[in-house]
Amino acid sequence: MTGSPSLSIREIAARGIPFALIARDGETVEVLTGEVVDVELLADIPLLDDTGTPREVLALVPFRQVRERGFACHDDGAPLRCLVVDSHTAIPRGDALTELPTEPIALEDAGFDIADDEYADIVRRVIADEIGRGEGANFVIRRDFTAGVPTDAATAALTWFRALLEHERGAYWTFAIVTPGHVAVGASPEAHVSAQDGVVTMNPISGTFRHPAGGATAETLAEFLRSTKETEELFMVVDEELKMMSAVCSDGGRITGPHLKEMSRLTHTEYVLRGRSRLDPRDILRETMFAPTVTGSPMQNACTVITRHERTPRGYYSGVAALFTPRPSTSSAAGDAGEPSHDLDAPILIRTAYLVDGRLRVPVGATLVRHSDPDGEVGETHGKAAGVLGAIGAIPRDRVAESAAVDEDEPAAEPRVLADDPDIAALLGSRNSRLAAFWLNPQASGDGPFAGRSALVVDAEDRFTTMLAHQLRHLGLDTRIIAWGDVTDEQIDAAELIVSGPGPGDPRDLESARMRRMRDVVARRRASGRPLLAVCLSHQILADALGIGLAPLAAPHQGLQKTVDVFGRPASIGFYNTFTAQVAPGVSRVGDADIAADDTGAVYALRGPGFASVQGHLESILSRDGMTTLERLVSQALAPVVA
Repeated sequence: MTGSPSLSIREIAARGIPFALIARDGETVEVLTGEVVDVELLADIPLLDDTGTPREVLALVPFRQVRERGFACHDDGAPLRCLVVDSHTAIPRGDALTELPTEPIALEDAGFDIADDEYADIVRRVIADEIGRGEGANFVIRRDFTAGVPTDAATAALTWFRALLEHERGAYWTFAIVTPGHVAVGASPEAHVSAQDGVVTMNPISGTFRHPAGGATAETLAEFLRSTKETEELFMVVDEELKMMSAVCSDGGRITGPHLKEMSRLTHTEYVLRGRSRLDPRDILRETMFAPTVTGSPMQNACTVITRHERTPRGYYSGVAALFTPRPSTSSAAGDAGEPSHDLDAPILIRTAYLVDGRLRVPVGATLVRHSDPDGEVGETHGKAAGVLGAIGAIPRDRVAESAAVDEDEPAAEPRVLADDPDIAALLGSRNSRLAAFWLNPQASGDGPFAGRSALVVDAEDRFTTMLAHQLRHLGLDTRIIAWGDVTDEQIDAAELIVSGPGPGDPRDLESARMRRMRDVVARRRASGRPLLAVCLSHQILADALGIGLAPLAAPHQGLQKTVDVFGRPASIGFYNTFTAQVAPGVSRVGDADIAADDTGAVYALRGPGFASVQGHLESILSRDGMTTLERLVSQALAPVVA
């Protein structure tokens, strides 16, 4: 990537050549041109030419690709669009600014596709009918700001890109991608996933602080950082992305942070997750589709909930722009040698404007959790839409906020970095005192107390099982995961330890094939007397089989951290449950099972001959005592049963 393009940016646009402009280092604008190829599957992204030589590809990955993981979506047929790069050059940012048009582009017939009161009603339904019935911890439901654009697409793209380049700060990628019939222009704050030299990085961002008129201050930001909703929202998306990291990285992933992502009009909180992987970058992308910050958790059920409550397909919103770059050391035989041939850099497609057939679309969503305020979530979508529209110059910018970001006495000074404020840094750092050291520290491998033994984890559509399996491996267990619909009776019988996993939904719903099968798994192991560990949903199923009643909680415990007594020891554990097993206060035993319950009778754990269970998620970052509690319960399940 050297030199300048043979044609200017304007000449490229005028000739109708497919192109992309990307600013990601603050100093230069990368100019990519090439041929457009639409493919059906991620595996079809053409990373090698006809001779087997690696080549660079920029792919626009639509939300509909979640079908590759078997997840639900409104399928709009949006293509997996690949720009097969034949020229990749860079020019100084200042030179790019002089080339790009500055005249603002007026919008026509502008407004949201869903009225405010209708969107507020959707929020209420999701809280009551989805979160309130155990379908998940959080969900992102979008609506679109739309408008007519009375100019040609390429001119609009260059104009908006220039506005972003000049006025936006803190973006991970600022970009314009112009291909036949489609334009995408944005400033994404968030790298969804990258892979470089075998190191995979994810960057969960959550919590949105909209700068007040005149700009953000340490005082106004501190109030935001103290918000329980915003803090728990970030913890939940970190948990969800750790599920993905544990699926693609041999070392599971370590978290660092939290940090602030400071942009011109918004500030977000974020963590960074890193781990090592030898997977093909297309496989990494498939296993991490898509970010929970723009979908929800658990991921599979979030897609189902989105399909129920969003009226139209998402297009590219919440997908990614994925740049696959050949590694310098690779050759045509790189894949055969077991090494990936490309590095990957894939920001999330949010804070992005789309232009198709003269119509602008700016999709925005709010993250709905158990204590969301419908009117507040309406306001969040307005703020996000205004942030994009102001950034691209489609509506007036907050000039006061922009000038407040710089010291008036030193006009050339860098924007103030609020994260450097001691009080802000202390507030951010204090969050980690709540989290599990296992995920914050290097995860040195070792034999573990159960070395030489094995476990089969049955996944009930919550990929917390990938984190759980990772922890079980650190305890020494040879562990594999199998989906509830794939596990056979023979596998259930043969496994040394069955870990019956968590999942969304009402454990009492006998119309659900998933619930019936998970009941079969628990019953079959109980009948055999062979070791069983049941987690969350499966804990509730085990309790029901023991004659303990199940009931919905008055308020869902989605992303809630509690310290509870687990058979004589206090344990700080993260909970993601809407239902609970319930006994009369003071009851500590039913049949052959010991019960760990609080003074209201809510059951947190069970143990008996050949079995143990826990309501919380010991694998969650919220479970400070997760590993020690998991080791205790596995020991209980594996203990020889005395006849």
